[in-house]
Amino acid sequence: MQRTDFSEMACSIARTLDVIGEPWSPLILRDVWVGFSRFEQLQADLGISRKVLTERLNHLVDRDVLERRPYDNRPRYEYVLTDRGRELVDVLMVMVAWGDKWLAGQAGPPVLYRHHACGEISHVDLACAHCGKPMHADDIDILPGPGAAV
Repeated sequence: MQRTDFSEMACSIARTLDVIGEPWSPLILRDVWVGFSRFEQLQADLGISRKVLTERLNHLVDRDVLERRPYDNRPRYEYVLTDRGRELVDVLMVMVAWGDKWLAGQAGPPVLYRHHACGEISHVDLACAHCGKPMHADDIDILPGPGAAV
């Protein structure tokens, strides 16, 4: 299926969506992050067709989000997160916090996250990289950047 190319749009959200903006890609990243690194594992966990999984994996490898590594003498590969991929998992963690807050329902969150540094069950929260204070949509002004469209 032909997708709209957002990669050249002067918008960081659009460019990110060009990489992970269809529903399977974030789920593939989640699975690789939690330890499903082989094609068969990913397919079994997600219930995705071989064709779609192959297309999504190739796309994520082409965008330097996943790296393909051979794991035996046959042409078989496992997938690992690149630096870009690990940072995209941070974006997914923000999505987790939102989903847990607004969509978990009576049952509560399906997964809990223990922070290595303090040992506590927690969730991510956005903070300013300069002062460390909370940084949410109502706490910022939008200004044109050097890459803004003219």
